[in-house]
Order: sequence, then C-alpha cells, then structure tokens
Amino acid sequence: MTTPFATTLLAAEPITDQLAIAFYGGYAVIAVALVVWLARTLQRNGEVFLENVFEDDGMARAVNQLLVVGFYLLNLGYALLLYKVGEAAALTDAFNGLVERVGLLLLSLGVIHLINMAIFWRIRNHNNSPASTPPAPTFMTPPPPARVAQ
Repeated sequence: MTTPFATTLLAAEPITDQLAIAFYGGYAVIAVALVVWLARTLQRNGEVFLENVFEDDGMARAVNQLLVVGFYLLNLGYALLLYKVGEAAALTDAFNGLVERVGLLLLSLGVIHLINMAIFWRIRNHNNSPASTPPAPTFMTPPPPARVAQ
C-alpha cells in the first residue's frame, strides 16, 4: 500500500538526468558487487570440488582460476548488455527497469552456475566410474599332466 506522498513522488515526477545517472550507478554497483561476491564464493568453494575431480592439485587450481576469469568475462559482459535502459517517463519506470535488470542478472548467474555444476558432476562421475572394458582374466591354466615313462 502506497501513501499519497509516495504515489505522487513515484508517478508524477519526470526523470531528470541526475536521477537517471543515479539509477545507472545503482545498477552498476549492484551488478558488480553480485558478480564479484559470487565469483569469490565459487572460487573458494569450487577449489575443493575441483581437487576431487582432478588428481593434480596444481591442475585443480589452474582450472579454478580459468573458470573465475571466464565467469567474470561472461557475467560482467552480460551485466553491461543489460545496462542499456530505454526511455523512462516516471520514477516508477526507472525503478522497474532497475529491478528487472538486476533480476535478469541474477537469473543468468543462477543458470550459469547450474550449468557449471552439471558439467563438473559429469566429469567427476566419469573419473570415478570403472573402466568400460573389464580387465583381462588372471586365471592360470594347469600344466599338462606329466608323462609316465614306461
């Protein structure tokens, strides 16, 4: 429920350049903070998982670092694509645009995270699965019976 003051403030005020810049700045701060926080969290907790996937700890750290760089590039690039805002006639339009863009960014972060987890789950299961061909049998054939001399 909105008060008459909030309704007047949100609906009647036209968007000024300063207000638009404030919304752009707010989006930039929120987007970068979310991406950085999530990348650091995934880097810290993902290294333990990757050490289990790869036998070599150096390889696990290298893959983890490459994943973090890719995560930054993909998600900050997507956040910048969402940064473009159309015309907003009122404060409510600007606020709705900000919320919509942050929501799209969060959805993309979640989808990318789930895809990464599915890929590493498959790699882990592939590394832990038994070989597809069974090992050769290790039985011994008995020696032939000795000849009895007559």
